[in-house]
Amino acid sequence: MPSGAGYAQGSVEGRVAVEYFDASEESQKRRYAFKCHRSNVDGVGTAFPVNAISFHPVFGTFATGGSDGHVCVWDGEQKKRISQLRAYPCAVAALSFSPSGERLAIAASYTWENGDREHPPDAIHVRQVAVADVKPKLKTVVK
Repeated sequence: MPSGAGYAQGSVEGRVAVEYFDASEESQKRRYAFKCHRSNVDGVGTAFPVNAISFHPVFGTFATGGSDGHVCVWDGEQKKRISQLRAYPCAVAALSFSPSGERLAIAASYTWENGDREHPPDAIHVRQVAVADVKPKLKTVVK
């Protein structure tokens, strides 16, 4: 997290856990995990590994990159997906926001989860970030 209060970690089971360093009970109650990078493949629910996570330096939201080739941006406070960027031809192996948060570098690379086989060439994509794709939505208050 840009604040240094905690971190997020991905798993091969297609989950992300958000953890906090502060050991107080109040802080630990904020911990959570959620499922992501999942889809139906030939009618079967499939979970893809989460290979990369990067926090946006301005908004504190975070992007995840998975073996499904997708990049998703999450609002950790509201526990909701903000956006899903276009799919890449192979797994997202790494990603990182620029220090200003205006760009996102994405490494698309075969990660060998299916053994030695033909695959698209490795590539690095640098994309301009739209504020709407990374800025948290306003909370809706129900009265």
